[in-house]
Amino acid sequence: MELITKAPKGTVDLVPGASEKWQLVEGVFKNEAELNGFSEIRTPVFEHTELFLRGVGDTTDVVEKQMYTFEDKGGRSITLRPEGTAGAVRAMLENGLYNNGYPVKLYYLTSCYRYEKPQAGRLRELHQFGVEMFGAAEPVADAQVIALALSAFRRLGLNDVGLQLNSIGCPECRKEYHRALKEYFSARKDQLCETCLSRLERNPMRILDCKSPVCQELAKGAPKITEYLCEDCRNHFARVQECLSDLGIAFEIDPGLVRGLDYYTRTVFEFPSKSLGFALGGGGRYDGLVEEMGGKPTPGLGFGLGLDRILMALEAQNTEFPPQNRCEVYFASMGEKAQRLAFRLADKLHGCGVPADCDLCARGLKAQMKYANKIGARYTMVLGENELEAGKAELKNMETGEKRKLSLGESFVDEYIAACTAQEDLSF
Repeated sequence: MELITKAPKGTVDLVPGASEKWQLVEGVFKNEAELNGFSEIRTPVFEHTELFLRGVGDTTDVVEKQMYTFEDKGGRSITLRPEGTAGAVRAMLENGLYNNGYPVKLYYLTSCYRYEKPQAGRLRELHQFGVEMFGAAEPVADAQVIALALSAFRRLGLNDVGLQLNSIGCPECRKEYHRALKEYFSARKDQLCETCLSRLERNPMRILDCKSPVCQELAKGAPKITEYLCEDCRNHFARVQECLSDLGIAFEIDPGLVRGLDYYTRTVFEFPSKSLGFALGGGGRYDGLVEEMGGKPTPGLGFGLGLDRILMALEAQNTEFPPQNRCEVYFASMGEKAQRLAFRLADKLHGCGVPADCDLCARGLKAQMKYANKIGARYTMVLGENELEAGKAELKNMETGEKRKLSLGESFVDEYIAACTAQEDLSF
């Protein structure tokens, strides 16, 4: 019985009081994305496993250790999405979104699933805001997606979020870099963890992203990718920095930043939170991913931000959120006829966009008024036999105690609006 009354490990409930904060944060990011010309996309919570094997990369921790993969009743291998980019690429290709011209700009609010040890800022069901842009190869596109995220952070008041930047080059200039890494780590392979030993042959860059303290220490002395960039990649990276500087965006170059997924090329970035000590998200370019997944060669870039971590950061700095939407009018009723009238009046106010409520639990008047206080009702109106007989009832301002009689007939809504707008502060 205990199992069915507890959420699975690594998941959380977003209950009233918390969900309103999430809505505010999500609204800021959605608005910022739309200001920059991005449109929302929603993809399935599960995809064919092959999508992530090809898109994310079979040498990543996500694929090797963290995916929720199962066989469905048709014998197909299915995986709960561990990240948002691969599904967005698949949807872009399947639905021909490129037919409307480039760049294709998409954003999403989504849940992702990774089997890993739950800890602060790391859940098994995580929530992301992400953007993806297809068809734009220019460095200014890199700057736009970075600026979009930073602008939203500033609007939320997260002023301690920084920007770490690097270029991991293209497949051509990475060949020489891979050789240098392989040579460096081969001389120290007796110190590598078991996972990194397998990566040494397949993809030595993954060792730079290992979470093992020993491997992390070894990585500090490894060759830096910035020393191996070809001329085109160096120029691209320089122009990205110029575009960011044009916008007054400060950044730190981190030659060890490689990101955790195999599809990245050239620009990669993260947004570290100084107060929390870890990144709130990151992203970069993936100019070969669309082709890898069956499309025509198409440049791409984007980012994913952890909403769970962003809410943690806001809580850590004691952010004051606006008051929650409260009930504007609560109708307390005595008797069946009064309850039916209360229900009708509340419905009329709903039609005008006014939050209103009435008793649904057959409580006594005292209990109803206590409930009205609990939900923060701004006004109350008591309906009983006398009010029904007179066709009028008193609307009480719960803050000031002032009262005004309103008709319960056809003119009720008009009289209510007039009463509430009589003064600029919407009180009597």
